[in-house]
Amino acid sequence: MPTLAETLVWLVDIPSETGSEAAIRDAIAGRLAGMPQTMVNRSLVVGEPLQGSILLVGHTDTVPLQGHVGARMEGDRVYGLGATDMKGGLAVMIHLLEETEDERIVGIFYAGEEGPISGNDIVPILDALPMLSEAAAGIVMEPTNREMHAGCQGAINARVSFVGEPAHSARPWLGENAVSKAGEFLAVLHRLEPELHPVEGLQFKEVISVTRASGGVANNIIPGRFDLNLNYRFAPDRTLDAAVERLAELCAFADEFEVSDSAPAAYPDVSHPLFMKLAEVADAPIAHKQGWTDVAQLVQRGIPGVNFGPGETSLAHKPGESIALSDLDWAFQSIKGALELAS
Repeated sequence: MPTLAETLVWLVDIPSETGSEAAIRDAIAGRLAGMPQTMVNRSLVVGEPLQGSILLVGHTDTVPLQGHVGARMEGDRVYGLGATDMKGGLAVMIHLLEETEDERIVGIFYAGEEGPISGNDIVPILDALPMLSEAAAGIVMEPTNREMHAGCQGAINARVSFVGEPAHSARPWLGENAVSKAGEFLAVLHRLEPELHPVEGLQFKEVISVTRASGGVANNIIPGRFDLNLNYRFAPDRTLDAAVERLAELCAFADEFEVSDSAPAAYPDVSHPLFMKLAEVADAPIAHKQGWTDVAQLVQRGIPGVNFGPGETSLAHKPGESIALSDLDWAFQSIKGALELAS
């Protein structure tokens, strides 16, 4: 039987950038052959969904490669793309399925989490297997810094545009510069501070950020259009509609505003019996999830969900990503122990 570290190295060595998850899906299916399996798109469900199931949920995709190819082990850490976000969680899921005899466990190995919500396979999986919505609880195996992260923020991406009039750069008064037209708006955004939203005693921080900008066609032409992508992470005390309304009001300076991608927040569940047992066994403080995860998708279907997995959130999406081997064992033993107490 491979160790958790060996399983993680094996997973990291399988490239699985968003959109290219079929190979890792097939590899996991082969590893867990003999267990009930259902494939949905580029995703895999292992186990028999029944009323009262416990869902272990992990995404198989990674962000694009930014450095070293493949896995390497140095000291007590495994380095490589996806090591902490979230192939460490996948390794723990695989070993829980292999090494426990708890028939309540259903593993959801899903594609498309790191891309737009339209490509995320969780909804197609829940649609294809309606009994999953009868689950008692879901644990999303995102890295959580040896904490339990309750709920999650919602997320909106919007295209915000300023429209001017092109002209020769030697005679700018004959046009209107769309980039400098956006200056006051950008200054307002630059001064925005994180907005605290206490929810169930947890301090969610709302933030709005420009993540992309494009404008201009040549060095000697006054730009006639300037497009920005605005990313809004909102607290779970706002509905998605209310968050869109707030963002649209902020963007009233702009000539055009269009939401391109959005996902609801998840209200934190800090009192579910399984989650309380898990926090106790893991000796894990309960914190808020500063970011969006598929806990929101589970909660939308009436499945109580929480974020709990090995790894450090500060290393996600960064070159040199790594995970401590002790985190793998901590997550495995904690979930195993909580499931035994809840049996």
